[in-house]
Amino acid sequence: MTSPRNRRRRSPRGAARGGPRRSLPLRFVLPSLVLVAVVTMLMLRGYVHSEILADHRVRGEVAADAVPEEVLDGGPIIDTRDGGRPTSLSVPDHSLVLTFDDGPDPTWTPRVLDVLKKHRAHAVFFVTGTMASRHPELVRRMVAEGHEVGLHTFNHPDLSYQSPRRIDWELSQNQLALVGAAGIRSSLFRPPYSSFADAMDNASWPVTEYVGTRGYLTVVNNTDSEDWRRPGVDRIIRNATPKHGAGAIVLMHDSGGDRSQTVRALDTFLPRMQDEGYRFQNLTEALDAPSANTPVTGVELWKGKAWVGMVQASDDLTDGLVVALAVIGVLVFTRFGLMLVLSGAHAHRVRRKGFRWGPQPVTEPVSVLVPAYNEAKCIENTVRSLMTSEHPIEIVVIDDGSSDGTARIVEDMRLPNVRVVRQLNAGKPAALNRGVANARHDLIVMMDGDTVFEPSTVGELVQPFADPRVGAVAGNAKVGNKDSMIGAWQHIEYVMGFNLDRRMYDMLRCMPTIPGAVGAFRRTALERVGGMSDDTLAEDTDITMALHRDGWRVVYAENARAWTEAPETVQQLWSQRYRWSYGTMQAIWKHRRAVVDRGPSGRFGRLGLPLVALFMVVAPLLAPLIDVFLLYGLVFGPTGKTVVAWLGVLAVQAVCAAYAFRLDREKMTHLISLPLQQILYRQLMYVVLLQSWITALTGGRLRWQKLRRTGVVEAAPGALPQQQSAGAPAPDRRPVG
Repeated sequence: MTSPRNRRRRSPRGAARGGPRRSLPLRFVLPSLVLVAVVTMLMLRGYVHSEILADHRVRGEVAADAVPEEVLDGGPIIDTRDGGRPTSLSVPDHSLVLTFDDGPDPTWTPRVLDVLKKHRAHAVFFVTGTMASRHPELVRRMVAEGHEVGLHTFNHPDLSYQSPRRIDWELSQNQLALVGAAGIRSSLFRPPYSSFADAMDNASWPVTEYVGTRGYLTVVNNTDSEDWRRPGVDRIIRNATPKHGAGAIVLMHDSGGDRSQTVRALDTFLPRMQDEGYRFQNLTEALDAPSANTPVTGVELWKGKAWVGMVQASDDLTDGLVVALAVIGVLVFTRFGLMLVLSGAHAHRVRRKGFRWGPQPVTEPVSVLVPAYNEAKCIENTVRSLMTSEHPIEIVVIDDGSSDGTARIVEDMRLPNVRVVRQLNAGKPAALNRGVANARHDLIVMMDGDTVFEPSTVGELVQPFADPRVGAVAGNAKVGNKDSMIGAWQHIEYVMGFNLDRRMYDMLRCMPTIPGAVGAFRRTALERVGGMSDDTLAEDTDITMALHRDGWRVVYAENARAWTEAPETVQQLWSQRYRWSYGTMQAIWKHRRAVVDRGPSGRFGRLGLPLVALFMVVAPLLAPLIDVFLLYGLVFGPTGKTVVAWLGVLAVQAVCAAYAFRLDREKMTHLISLPLQQILYRQLMYVVLLQSWITALTGGRLRWQKLRRTGVVEAAPGALPQQQSAGAPAPDRRPVG
């Protein structure tokens, strides 16, 4: 995986030349194309498989006065192709043409073919386009073993209800499936729901005439085995046996349900009739006519192959997606189960009366590092919130080459115990390392330049350091600008996703990320792992994983609340999550050897890394399948079961969200937007993660993309007026650097 240097900015001139903007459309186009391709293949699969799209109307008996007498009194083969008077034909005596409708079926057609092959008998299979498209190998076998194949329409509708345009479409799609399956066209046609020639009426006759003008020979039957009723083997044989040695076209079925009786009846019927002198031939053999199946070449052949190939691909893709949906179901419910159980255990542990991290509370002063690049709109709010801290602190603002006067704003505030460190633009990890080098204390709190702390935040954040095994502490990052729809959605995500996750990972001792907005570190722990690294775009995840591998505990302090300004537009949210996702993937790849390590590193590698990969990379990438299959079920069915399943998943999410809000003591009103948040966020996370995968697999380089801040988060709830930190040393206003 690519590990680009962590550089956050480009010059305005470089941006004007279109550096990042040139790739912006591609970020959306590639994942969108994949999503469109998946949806298209699902729609194709539903179109070919679904019975909902078929027209199941069947017309009752009507008058037959418009049907020529020679048709009503004639044979089961009706020829209206020349446009003149229709002719009808019958097969010769002692010739039996077995015809099988509605296939090919993957279960019963092979058994029928096996019996025919066993007794050296030929037949005619009238196949539907949907089944032929799905099982082309069976059509090829029919042709290879000497059987004829005829058309039975694509979707099996009663054509008397259909327009000429729909009839043409049914025939052409049926032919396309035959061409793609076996490379042949057929001139044989059997209408769905047809019977004997004398059952032709004023509704079905115009269809027969019209089909004849399209070059098809209509084949009905004059002997019905009635195997579709499943009356028993003996009854099927009696129904299929002609009288007095006459020839017959026998109707049977190789699809549409359990055809075991048909198969057993054939195995008895064929040798019995052969012993009586009957020949089992396909239609043109019985009529001593040229084959009704003709080879297709050229463009038409490739069109057919492309069609069948797409249908096969849609089936394979759907099978894979069903497996993926099962995986995401297991992941979602496993994650929810772990979060509910372990988050509750975490809350019970840290909230029980008398709980302490160590024998004595942590009271020593703390260095708070504020890396800042062009934070002019936010930096004053950030620094003033720190000045209300109830814990003794020094504040070090590291100006990372800002061009908007960020450093000057802090200096002009002339606050005690606030220092400004200036450096050329080198990226956030370098700024934090510079801050650590200038920090006076051994406990170091890191925050973002757009974040505000509550007065108690620092004190709560450093209390776990009373346990000497703790090397870092994650605080409770909360959305400060949650009044907009996007802000409310992120508020749900922070409370339900991030904070429940942190409680869960804390209990499992494999927390993957100290949030950049609010985290604390021992200087000793930072020095042992080499400080902040710019190997990845997620330096907070990278350093957290490094600390785990070095044997330090990383814990969560739920009362150390920090209020941050979340992205306010979809574009900014996309940019942030793209960086997070790609950076997380880089961090996983960087620390991959932990899987085979021993000791603390191996424990994290075999527990933490798989959980992070599954819950933060795989699950969000597959999660949109829930909504894709909802759409599929609404269109193709079963609609009721699909909606119930989707609502069930949403209900589980709602329970988890409500529990998370209760743990964080948040108002439940924001959960009103949860259903819409779940739907839209899943798609956004899909796009983000898919683009991250594309970037990683193609060796692309992703630059840090600075988010535009508005300074809307002015103060944390409960913040005090501006004041000097308790126990703060004398002011030092000299900029450093």
